[in-house]
Amino acid sequence: MAKNLLIVESPAKAKTIEGYLGKDFLVKSSYGHIRDLVKTDDAIDTDKDFQQKYEVPSDKKAVVSELKKLAKAAETVWLASDEDREGEAISWHLFETLGLKDESTKRIVFHEITKPAILKAIENPRKIDYNLVNAQQARRVLDRLVGFELSPVLWKKVKPSLSAGRVQSVAVRLIVDREREVIKFNAEASFRIVAFFHTGKVKDSFKAELPQRFATEAEAKQFLEDCKTAEFAVKSLETKPAKRAPAAPFTTSTLQQEASRKLGFSVARTMQVAQRLYEAGRITYMRTDSVNLSDTATEAAEKEIRSAYGDRYHKLRKYKTKTSGAQEAHEAIRPTYFSEHSIEGDAAEKRLYDLIWKRAIASQMSEAEFEKTLAKISISTRKEDLSASGEVMKFDGFLKVYFESTDDDQEVTNDDDSDNSLLPPLVTGQSVVLKSMNATERFTRPPARYTEAALVKKLEELGIGRPSTYAPTISTIQNRGYVVKEEREGRSRDYRVLTLENTEISAVTKTEITGAEKGKMFPTDIGIVVNDFLVEHFKGIVDFNFTAKVEKEFDEIAHGLTEWTDMLREFYGPFHSEVQNTLENAERANNERELGVDPVSGKPVSVRIGKFGPLVQIGAQDDEEKPRFASLRKGQMIETITFEDAMELFKLPKKVGIFEEKEMTVAIGRFGPYIRHDSSFYSLPKNVDPLDVTEEECIQIIKDKRQKDIEKVIRVFDENPEAQIEQGRWGPFIRFGKQNLKIPKGTEVEQITYEDVLKWAEADAPKGKGKVTAKKATTAKKAPAKKAPAAKKATAFKKTATKAAVKATKDK
Repeated sequence: MAKNLLIVESPAKAKTIEGYLGKDFLVKSSYGHIRDLVKTDDAIDTDKDFQQKYEVPSDKKAVVSELKKLAKAAETVWLASDEDREGEAISWHLFETLGLKDESTKRIVFHEITKPAILKAIENPRKIDYNLVNAQQARRVLDRLVGFELSPVLWKKVKPSLSAGRVQSVAVRLIVDREREVIKFNAEASFRIVAFFHTGKVKDSFKAELPQRFATEAEAKQFLEDCKTAEFAVKSLETKPAKRAPAAPFTTSTLQQEASRKLGFSVARTMQVAQRLYEAGRITYMRTDSVNLSDTATEAAEKEIRSAYGDRYHKLRKYKTKTSGAQEAHEAIRPTYFSEHSIEGDAAEKRLYDLIWKRAIASQMSEAEFEKTLAKISISTRKEDLSASGEVMKFDGFLKVYFESTDDDQEVTNDDDSDNSLLPPLVTGQSVVLKSMNATERFTRPPARYTEAALVKKLEELGIGRPSTYAPTISTIQNRGYVVKEEREGRSRDYRVLTLENTEISAVTKTEITGAEKGKMFPTDIGIVVNDFLVEHFKGIVDFNFTAKVEKEFDEIAHGLTEWTDMLREFYGPFHSEVQNTLENAERANNERELGVDPVSGKPVSVRIGKFGPLVQIGAQDDEEKPRFASLRKGQMIETITFEDAMELFKLPKKVGIFEEKEMTVAIGRFGPYIRHDSSFYSLPKNVDPLDVTEEECIQIIKDKRQKDIEKVIRVFDENPEAQIEQGRWGPFIRFGKQNLKIPKGTEVEQITYEDVLKWAEADAPKGKGKVTAKKATTAKKAPAKKAPAAKKATAFKKTATKAAVKATKDK
């Protein structure tokens, strides 16, 4: 048995570290947290200094049992969980649960998984930092109290099965507030003037723009009229040098933002891939709010830059973290070895590593140098001047490696050609020739809805959450159904373009698509109802300043400046009173709106939250005749749906004709519009409007779906028709009752037997469920007749697997 037991959080990290240590060390994983607060109401005793009751989850009992045995046999136990508060808490839980002793327990931390870093950490052990543990405990307790006390209020006053959280509720509020800004926004039109000139040589062309815009088409047209006979000349010419500096190396937040813009990764995916890179020893720790680089890192970067690009490209830079509460002792996210320009791994790992390497190496490179030229073009018939600018790069510097993106890069515009990269040779007083001039109608844009990355940026700016909480927060608000991330189709909008060319003015009306969204976050109706209820009754919980203040208090606890129980006591008293008051006095909330009166029945038309989501209703609950209901369609909201839109919904379901002597009905369900025919359902394609679909189109959709279903079935097993091999999106798989089974790599589809299917189905069945195999079926066959029903109690495959296994045995 090894003298030393070293415990880390993940098996991947354990495998990497084990290769760096000798035979005296055994490296094991705790697989994250090994215990948590019990799920019952007595998890936290608010009357006894917030004492907590913990339990080891059933799926961690085997891990804990093994670690206890190994710890007992070892001379020294090394706790090597991550270096943040969460990691410190994991070490504390291990210490308590495994019954470790102070004299034989050492705590080590490292920022990168390399042999020198691990050995250095072992040479410099410390004890568990209880200030960090208390900060994590305070966060965990406060969040549990908020969740456990708010959720019953929401169940009673809004809708069953809802929940709330401290940071999550603030994130939802940001998205709801932004959505309302967009809804209230009124676009204002103006006309932008862009002129195209040349110097007498057509190849020496350039673009110039009028700095101001005209509010009306009449003003824009008058400007073009005045330019018909005008002479144009270079009024002034200014050339000056400019420099652009690189961005700081990545923090958690900036990595999430840039991976979203450049790679299209969600926040959660970015963190999953970064975790794998860290555990494989490729990058430094990925949960950090520091932009600092160690001296070792800057020296390694310098060596690589001078070697790969030359001395002129290097410039030593020290970055200072602006985020409050950031820990400067930590490092930014960087490659472990700057000499590794690329790595082996899957596509996502390679792309994210490339991004991290480029950003980190660029941060230690020289500025890019430019020469900017600004020319003013005079108009003989007007007092205004046109402006033309050009930029030429003199030295690429850090741009040789990396260019930072912005959220604005995602915006699509219909503006005229992009800026001049370079102006032709010009001199002051020189006449220039007008080729054409456009006056294009442009509209102001509403505030941009949040992408996941933009939401992270906003949370960070407000001081809400920490690097470890961004991804879980965004996943939670989507999983709870308060927010959806999706694409929305835009709507067409006309705009006017006036063109002056050859002293003639022409005008045309063009069409553009506006309001189209991709990967943006929208609040759901239930998200809006919950947000409004919390804002009205628990303003402190969703107040941005309060939430940021709580984060600062956690930081103070981590530095030993505040007693964690005092902080919780100060929060909990007023909060608990607020909960009791709301339960007793608040009205039930469902955001119901009266839209008008149904012209046919004379009954009121309203929109509200129902059991299965937002719906429109004709009639009242206490009417003798049952009210009529219709679900809202994708993109429709309780706040904005009109009476006309609502009445359109009642045109469905509608009968569209007969096929195979059975009626076809078109309706809209929870997952979109569909056709119902002979107890089967067929989804309508996205481009087909359920209100306009014809009988012939419905028949074709049904036929196409049937043919597609036939083509995807590769093979049906004779022993059981419900066991079949199908062609899926990612290749063949086995559909077995309600189970979808993977086919092991290298297995020939033609060689698969029904016994193989039973074996794989048993292995795939949920733990703790009854499992049925051909062998068990044989036992069932030999059993007395009166015991036959026992075979039916096998719960893993119930009707499908049990009957199939028995039949397979009989066939033998």
